[in-house]
Amino acid sequence: FTVLFIYFTCISTVQTSDCLHLREQCINAGNGCESVWNVVEDACNISVLGNRCKAEDTVGCNRIIQVLADEYPEFKSCVCTTDNICSITTLLGKQCGIKKDNISMETKLQWGLSALSKQAYTTNRSCLDVNRECVEDEVCNKQLSLYLKVCSVNKCNVEGCQAAIRFFYGNMPFEVAQMMIFCDCIQHDESCHRAKELLHGKSCAVTVVPPPSCLNVIHMCEENESCRKKYTTFRSKCWRHVTKKCYSDEACLETLIKDDMPCSANADCKAAYISNWGTMLHMECTCQNLPPVEQPLCELFHHMLHSKSCFS
Repeated sequence: FTVLFIYFTCISTVQTSDCLHLREQCINAGNGCESVWNVVEDACNISVLGNRCKAEDTVGCNRIIQVLADEYPEFKSCVCTTDNICSITTLLGKQCGIKKDNISMETKLQWGLSALSKQAYTTNRSCLDVNRECVEDEVCNKQLSLYLKVCSVNKCNVEGCQAAIRFFYGNMPFEVAQMMIFCDCIQHDESCHRAKELLHGKSCAVTVVPPPSCLNVIHMCEENESCRKKYTTFRSKCWRHVTKKCYSDEACLETLIKDDMPCSANADCKAAYISNWGTMLHMECTCQNLPPVEQPLCELFHHMLHSKSCFS
């Protein structure tokens, strides 16, 4: 960070200076922002090349900057959409060079991942097969390597891992993302289950000890602007009955039972569900040890967040 700061001190534009100041505040904030910034550094391939840094994957770099701005709105002024490199140069300074190969990373992403996206989507594909195909694909493997690096069990940082998950699945074509998220394993296939835990971030960002109550998860999400937007979209796209009848009225929700909860299960619903990954909505939660009066609502939330019956 110190070296980069020295390289960027000559940047004179007010907006870039403000963004660099925000970066320093983020690094020192102690609120999880540093973890997301570390993902930005990896995804944007910030490294020293003379007086320049390089960003080989401009689309991916812009997307993780958007993740940063969604989670920490003070960075919104550092995000723009006029061209492929606008957010990068605004946030990092115009001395940050953009490296483009003959076939650039963003072009490959637009074409789709060669090995995975050519296959027709089928439910319950083996997680081991999907993981292997991702590793064999140049673009997917690059994204997966970053994700696994940040979500390492040995040095797990929950906020950083969640940001990496949001970036990873947000960077995948929809068909590939759902193939990974809805993969499955037969009961005794340990290799497959290990691959599933890696793909789904379970070992770092999903399993928390002790698990929070599903009521607390929903309430915490509603207090976070970015999470609240994702939850509202998920509820409207997948659980229209809830949105139509109760919206967020908990007294009304308590009158519903799971059998009254038809799920739309269409492509928009799947996209909204995928968007929840890498947020607190994806964390495992429980309804155990709650007062009896809170059980029905908690179980309703658990059903909405974690029931795969919607996508069977």
